[in-house]
Amino acid sequence: MLNELHIENIAVIERADISFSRGLNILTGETGAGKSIVIDSIGAVLGERVSRELVRRGAEKGLVTAAFDVDGCEDWLRENEIDAEDELIIQRRITADGKSGCRVCGNPVSASQLKELAALLVDIHGQNDGRQLMDERRHREYLDRFGTDPDALERYRVCYQDYREIKKELSSLEMDEIEKERLSDSLRYQIEELERAGLKAGEYDSVCARRDLLRNAEKLSESLDSAIAMLSGEEDNALSLTQNAAWYVGKAAAYAPELENAAETLNSAAFSLSDAAESLRDFRESLDFSPGEYDSLETRIALLNKLQRKYGRDEDALIAYLDECREKLDNIQYADERSEKLKKQLAAAEEQCRQEAAKLSSVRRKAAKLLEERISGELRELNMPSVRFKVDFTPIEAAPCFDAHGSDEIRFIMSANAGEELGRISRIASGGELSRIMLAMKNVFAEKDPVATMIFDEIDTGVSGIAAQRVGEKLYSVSLGKQVMCVTHLPQIAAMADQHYLIRKEERDGRTYTDVLPLDREGRRRELARLYGGDNITETTLKSAEEQMEACERFKAGLSDKA
Repeated sequence: MLNELHIENIAVIERADISFSRGLNILTGETGAGKSIVIDSIGAVLGERVSRELVRRGAEKGLVTAAFDVDGCEDWLRENEIDAEDELIIQRRITADGKSGCRVCGNPVSASQLKELAALLVDIHGQNDGRQLMDERRHREYLDRFGTDPDALERYRVCYQDYREIKKELSSLEMDEIEKERLSDSLRYQIEELERAGLKAGEYDSVCARRDLLRNAEKLSESLDSAIAMLSGEEDNALSLTQNAAWYVGKAAAYAPELENAAETLNSAAFSLSDAAESLRDFRESLDFSPGEYDSLETRIALLNKLQRKYGRDEDALIAYLDECREKLDNIQYADERSEKLKKQLAAAEEQCRQEAAKLSSVRRKAAKLLEERISGELRELNMPSVRFKVDFTPIEAAPCFDAHGSDEIRFIMSANAGEELGRISRIASGGELSRIMLAMKNVFAEKDPVATMIFDEIDTGVSGIAAQRVGEKLYSVSLGKQVMCVTHLPQIAAMADQHYLIRKEERDGRTYTDVLPLDREGRRRELARLYGGDNITETTLKSAEEQMEACERFKAGLSDKA
């Protein structure tokens, strides 16, 4: 439930603090006073797209803060690692250059995260929702939301996905013979070229290293020959001198035991010098190469560089690409065999889809019957006693007789008046009827929707008289289980309020300001009188307002007695 709303520098609202209550919250005011700005502010704090135009002229930033109950959001808070105590505080800041930032309980979140949270908190019914009802592409979605078994939907979704994947693979194999031969020739050429190169993992680096070594072989040889001579080649070399010194120190240690460590160190040094000399001789011998080896290495490096440039891949990627080419060629060569196998799999997948689609259709038809009864009942309560509402199923005839959503095209049809044929809602329903149909659907869906707050922005479009009274009664009935907010121009609806707010616009010092004022009973009476008669409030309009309020109080009491 939305408990508090703080608005600062949003459009013509400089500052407003609104405390909402449970039940039915009504917002009224003159056209252009800023009623929709309050709804837009709630939308903004819940992640809707915003622009710089929303920020009050002359202000650096606009701010909207909302405090909600935590109930129902525990999983989202846990998944997003956000701690909330008694209330869920959401804040949206919009700068004058159009940038915005979102925070939940002081933690920055993205707009997408905020929208996920918003879906758990508020259901906003805007002025465009009635027009959305005319979009028959959404009727299946409405039906599934109402009562289609989620398991049946998931089974069909998995089935259809398998069918699509098999069909996609089969399509990739079905190419004309000329294209197949062209691709085969190209693959054979590339395979032959790469196989002829005899690529080996890590070869390029090792060949370059050997080439660089041989390039400096003469200088290396001279240095190594000198080092080997000093270590073990000359008469008084380092190795023989160290060995002699070790022998003499060992002999001295026989008389002075404290010299034994020195003798061991010299013996170890002699072994190390011997190993070093051996390593140097081995490396020196490796520098003896045939006259053509260097040219051979240069040729190999040039070939590897050429292949890497040609195919745009390094050495390891070229080896992987060779395997990929072999696989593609095999697929083409065995395409007919694979194609026949896939055709059998596709036929089986089609049959499985038809079976699951038939089951899904049966589940939807049962849900449709219940939806028809519920919507018709709701509409009768909304002063549409002769309405007939039906969910029409039309089997898909084009092969394969199903699509991503099942085997039926689904649309709502209705007859608003006795004696009229059922027809498409878009051709039959007036604006007021669309509003009432949408309200009926919202009420039915609300029973299974955990969202605690519903907002109706001018649900009264095209409604008047008794129909308006029935809409007000229905909104109040919905508010017994939900927090409901409604922007309206009709006194019949406003009179049902548990809490009534006046949105008032006035000019002060050359600037326009909008204030949000909670009304007491007398304030409500005068506002209802204004809705009846405009600015010319008379004893007659005040009396009508009083009578309307008393009638609403009796209606509410009657519902309480039934409960």
